[in-house]
Amino acid sequence: MTDHDAIPETALRWVEAGTPAALATVIETWGSAPRQPGAMLAISANGDLVGSVSGGCVESAVAAEAFEVMEEGDCRLLEFGVSDDDAFAVGLACGGRIQVFVEPVGTGEGVPLPTLRALVEARTERARTVLATDLETKERRLLALCDEDALTDAARIAADGDRSGFAEVDGQRWFLGVHNPPLRMAIIGAAHIAQPLSRMAAMTGFDVTVIDPRESFSSDARFPDMTLSRDWPDAALGAFGPDTRSAVVCLSHDPKIDDPGLHVALRSQAFYVGALGSKRTGAKRAERLSEAGFSDSEIARIDAPIGLDIGAKSPAEIAVAVMARVVEALRRPETR
Repeated sequence: MTDHDAIPETALRWVEAGTPAALATVIETWGSAPRQPGAMLAISANGDLVGSVSGGCVESAVAAEAFEVMEEGDCRLLEFGVSDDDAFAVGLACGGRIQVFVEPVGTGEGVPLPTLRALVEARTERARTVLATDLETKERRLLALCDEDALTDAARIAADGDRSGFAEVDGQRWFLGVHNPPLRMAIIGAAHIAQPLSRMAAMTGFDVTVIDPRESFSSDARFPDMTLSRDWPDAALGAFGPDTRSAVVCLSHDPKIDDPGLHVALRSQAFYVGALGSKRTGAKRAERLSEAGFSDSEIARIDAPIGLDIGAKSPAEIAVAVMARVVEALRRPETR
């Protein structure tokens, strides 16, 4: 998780250190909007900002309201509009409107500290969580998605779609703020394509782990600021624990390295599994996996030849093609 994503954690840290803070959350958008519902901004009484609720065009206005919220203890619902004429200047294709909910942390009508602490703990444990807020009554419920009731059912649907938004349950209108675990990518094979792909994935919001037992490949010099594992891929990926928020990309082009990783990935809940190689290489891989006991449906999960077919040639171009396919698998699961 990058600092830019650790917004509840940052707000909690400020308050526990004695600095008042507020949270601002995008709750609804119309037209063109740079951030989607659920996007958050943390503001401290010292003027520190972490996160964003727009492309930069309304942050100063939200911060000004947040300073007043911290003093008065109330919550505020703000609405901002950008005209078509002004949209281009702030990076939008056309005009739009956003609503932003601003609340103090731990005081007045704001989010209670025990609720925020529980949310941060759930995020640390990679637990899917939804913070439900009734904007009218200021009631808040932290939902772990394991209960069976109408509000939790609505929250589960929101979390499955990775989409924050409103739901009306038993006459109450709740804003469901989805807090899914951070996205992760395991790259098996620290080959030349892995270098630009690891950087692209990190910029896209993935926590990246590069796995390769060959120390000359998986060196800190080749992958600065990346998590590296020099264990064999089956052991490394077993420790990584691919889940529904994980992508596994095999790039070594060496069956001794790729296959052990695929054995773990194909029996995990990873939302994407891809492997480098031609159709001929893929056919041989399928034979080996079949002999190892994998079913046709399990083998069919592998995106191979890897990536979107854009005619990519260079390592960076291939990394773009892989990243595009990973995002498609995440955001359009019906096309997997």
